[in-house]
Amino acid sequence: MAHGSAAGRMMRRGYRQGNTRSTLKRRVRQGDPMAAYDRLPPALRAWLAQAALPWSAPSALRLWQRFLHATGGDIDAAQKQLTRHERQVLERDRFHMAKLQSQPTGAGRA
Repeated sequence: MAHGSAAGRMMRRGYRQGNTRSTLKRRVRQGDPMAAYDRLPPALRAWLAQAALPWSAPSALRLWQRFLHATGGDIDAAQKQLTRHERQVLERDRFHMAKLQSQPTGAGRA
């Protein structure tokens, strides 16, 4: 990739290609991410399967445990809190917000 190309400029600005396109900071994952994912509770894995962001298993599990505790063990309410939290994270991401704002009203997830 040439440094003067548009793609080169985008990479230097923090944008990434494919399904990891984001202006959010990237974090390096430790260990075997698939084994960690396989150990997650089924309800959390179901939520992650439709999540907009590529959550790591440890961070998703921390949030899941916090929200499950806060909702008194209500799985549906914990999943809704995860969705609200993800939406807040996406609001900090310029790339995804531009994409959401270009969609017709009602096209995004609740």
